[in-house]
Amino acid sequence: MSTVITSIDPHSPALRAGIQVGEKLLTINGHEVLDVLDYRFYGYDPVAQLTLLTPAGETRALTIHKMEGQDLGLNFDTYLMDEMRQCANHCVFCFVDQMPPNMRSTLYVKDDDARLSFLLGNYTTLTNISPREAQRIIDLHISPINVSVHATDPQLRCTMLGNKNAMQSLDYMRAFGEHGIVMNGQIVVCPGWNDGDQLRRTMHDLLKMNFASCSIVPVGITKYRQGLAKLRPVDAQSAGEIIDIVDEVGEKCLREKGTRVFFCADELYLKAGRPLPEDDYYEEYRQLENGVGLLRLLEQEFMAALRFADAPESPTPFTIATGTSAAPYLSKLVEQAKAQFPEVRGQVIGIENDFFGRTIDVAGLVTGQDLAAQLKGRDLGERVLIPISMLRHGENVFLDDYTVPQLAQELGCRVEVISGDGGDLADAMLS
Repeated sequence: MSTVITSIDPHSPALRAGIQVGEKLLTINGHEVLDVLDYRFYGYDPVAQLTLLTPAGETRALTIHKMEGQDLGLNFDTYLMDEMRQCANHCVFCFVDQMPPNMRSTLYVKDDDARLSFLLGNYTTLTNISPREAQRIIDLHISPINVSVHATDPQLRCTMLGNKNAMQSLDYMRAFGEHGIVMNGQIVVCPGWNDGDQLRRTMHDLLKMNFASCSIVPVGITKYRQGLAKLRPVDAQSAGEIIDIVDEVGEKCLREKGTRVFFCADELYLKAGRPLPEDDYYEEYRQLENGVGLLRLLEQEFMAALRFADAPESPTPFTIATGTSAAPYLSKLVEQAKAQFPEVRGQVIGIENDFFGRTIDVAGLVTGQDLAAQLKGRDLGERVLIPISMLRHGENVFLDDYTVPQLAQELGCRVEVISGDGGDLADAMLS
């Protein structure tokens, strides 16, 4: 734990109050500050009485008046004001355990910190929080919390998470639901493990725990599973069976609760060869971050942009490079653009994932070296469009440390990064 102040925001309430770098924040309004959750929660009120410890070892108190909800303006050594909680599980489907060797170190970090669930939307199994921390979530009414569930059968959950204490977190979920903590869930379905009747049980249990929503996503299996539990990928048949089970429960929820609660990721529909649900199925896309409705929303935004677009004067020919699963869907969008504007010239190429193995078919795991190997020497037009999901957040680096300029140089054409917005995709096609 580190509540020593490392910097203070300019023009902030803390700076105006005379707080100094190097002082340690002890309490706010009489409450001990242990980490960022305490700092944010107790510092929310318009009047904040702070107790500080100076570098000289003296304790001093001061009162700050500010707008309700305004941040005090204090910064600490780490975002959490504490060490990040590492994952204590050994999940049978863990993607980090399936990574190839010799990649950058941050790709091997396993976080499972409930605080990051509330603050950043990360998913947590709740297996490494103490009863005291669970009670604090209830006392502070910290919501929403995103939970990696996978199974609610106690023994199966322990087995799938590789943690003999995993069943205790089920008690936390029940307690959170009873106290009105909003929970969103995720179930990674592994055929033969937690599908079928186990999936039905998990969904029914989550309803009893008052989960607000839950996504159901297929397991991702790379070619680097030596020494790990035997898993089989979700194929067309199993994807269809999963969809049918989820729809059965979801339709019942819709009739009784006014919401489906449970939503299948786009990947399942693509694997099953079934059309994506219509826009209203997704209930304002509440599980978008888990790949639920990404393609439908992209299409909605794309078609809206096309309707209002002016005819392009001289659009440059392009190639869209994406994962193999989404390639047919994006090809239909290109054809829509061509039908409205015949001068548009473009194509879609699905990139096979040789880096992780060809069972991985999503765009977000396509690497620079696979793009270079499969696009080099082909007629790509004047530019290649790639989705931003292929890159490290905020940078132009692929998972394998290839960079966008490096790829452009190898292909001999421009490489343009497109956001996940369908309007941006339409603009790029017509430019």
